[in-house]
Amino acid sequence: MVNKPAAPPARPHFSSGPCAKPPGWSPDQLDTRSLGRSHRAAIGKARLAEAIERTAALLRLPDGYRLGIVPASDTGAMEMALWSLLGPRAVTMLAWESFGAGWVTDVVKQLKLDADVRTADYGEIADLSGIAPDNDIVFTWNGTTSGVRVPDANWVAADRTGLSICDATSAAFAQGIDWQKIDVGTFSWQKALGGEGGHGMLVLSPRAVERLEAGPVPRPLPKIFRLTKGGKLIDGIFKGETINTPSMLAVEDWLYALGWAEQAGGLDALIVRADANAAALDRWVQRTAWIEHLARDPATRSNTSVCLQFADRSDEAANQARQKAIVKLLEAEGAAFDIGAYRDAPPGLRIWCGATVDTADITALGPWLDWAWEQTK
Repeated sequence: MVNKPAAPPARPHFSSGPCAKPPGWSPDQLDTRSLGRSHRAAIGKARLAEAIERTAALLRLPDGYRLGIVPASDTGAMEMALWSLLGPRAVTMLAWESFGAGWVTDVVKQLKLDADVRTADYGEIADLSGIAPDNDIVFTWNGTTSGVRVPDANWVAADRTGLSICDATSAAFAQGIDWQKIDVGTFSWQKALGGEGGHGMLVLSPRAVERLEAGPVPRPLPKIFRLTKGGKLIDGIFKGETINTPSMLAVEDWLYALGWAEQAGGLDALIVRADANAAALDRWVQRTAWIEHLARDPATRSNTSVCLQFADRSDEAANQARQKAIVKLLEAEGAAFDIGAYRDAPPGLRIWCGATVDTADITALGPWLDWAWEQTK
């Protein structure tokens, strides 16, 4: 028999998006001077530009790379990249979970491009070998719904002539991304630093800018996707002159998150925090018989969106019901919020271990999971 733990985690926020706010966050700590003001006013432009500059510095983007704030979260940023850049070259699509599969659908069924599509089942990773260096590549660095990430960027050719386009939304600020191997990167605010949803960020290398300015793509683009005008990059997007109206409240919240990250020690410290959280959760998994990692290989296992599956997979319907019961029970107890596996993934649990989560809360979660398992038999 498993006894009910005495106290829940101090912050039971383990959702994989929107993710936990930074430790110590409260709304009264946000700077409100830009609220109620136009984003075109001097203060609005300044705050947007500051968000871009500090984000680029925290990520340690290479010299010459551009970073802009764009609409519609990471999805909007990726759609802008795919629709604005793909077509001149052959493309290799890599997918091993639902979001990567979504990019395959866009490229093959909507853009109708003839692509080399490489996929893998949940828990595995697609074949990264032998990709032609003159192909464009589209991939997710970290598969949020499968917990599988690329081990590194060594498989991306340094002398490539194609572009590498990377959805980095659950990897940025928690994993060591080799930006020299990334020509286009995208991420959102609501993931690893616990910002608000609705805004995406788009990273462009000089090679990506060169592609954009080489000539228009052979398709019409709505205003929200347009990155060039008169054959030149719209430089204002990368200085805080957003395409559409941003939420200045979300911008101020993002600036607060950046401040917390800087005070925590910057990118290296954020990675250490995420690694420590994932290690604490793994220690519980290793001593627990009823659960196991969905990502089988530790070399490709995420340190942010850690996905777990039930060890006994003989009855998927029963496991689906068990998952829902555990999630409901722990939410009612205030012990864990939003930890169910993604709807397309095998039944189990998904626990965010990014830097804004405290390791003590991951450690405190384990006994609650064991108790909930017993209670839902």
